[in-house]
Amino acid sequence: MNPRQYHKEMKALFAELREAGERPTLLLHACCAPCASSPLTFLPEYFDVTVYYYNPNITDLEEQDKRFEELRRHLAENYPRVGLIRGAHDEEKFLKMAKGLEEAPEGGLRCARCFELRLEETGRLAKQEGYDFFATTLTLSPLKNPMLINGIGEKVAEKYGVKYLASDFKKDGGYLQSIEICKAQGLYRQNYCGCAYSKRI
Repeated sequence: MNPRQYHKEMKALFAELREAGERPTLLLHACCAPCASSPLTFLPEYFDVTVYYYNPNITDLEEQDKRFEELRRHLAENYPRVGLIRGAHDEEKFLKMAKGLEEAPEGGLRCARCFELRLEETGRLAKQEGYDFFATTLTLSPLKNPMLINGIGEKVAEKYGVKYLASDFKKDGGYLQSIEICKAQGLYRQNYCGCAYSKRI
């Protein structure tokens, strides 16, 4: 069985939206400015985008604030019409989820549960606030499994009755583009995913 071509599927959806003259709303979960930078170069062409910063895995409050401020600055300087919502810190929710998985390898079950935590909240908010679609910038990273992330997103979409925009944002040079944008704009580009467990690796 061939793996799904998420990037091709996404571009096919864009063509459908353009042909139909539709411009749906999109709640885009973002973990940081670098991961949002490349997707935002094209998503606002097809959607009314609101970025949702919800990352309870970042238990270091200084790091939380730094990443949010860089995301806010990036949007203000480049995409003033894109909305921004800062979610609850929810540190205790993350730590409860990670209990017993502290020694799990990076990319393992702890990470999968973390993706579930963040996408569940994004899907819930998308339903509550009436967004047409939700998505996540997590698929930009070459270290993260798009099949896992999109599978979680699609289950959440089914639960809440909101469409999920499956993606593989690293494709078509997306990851390299994000690096260039960070260099050009002087964006803070962290060297770990966010939780204390990934920081020690």
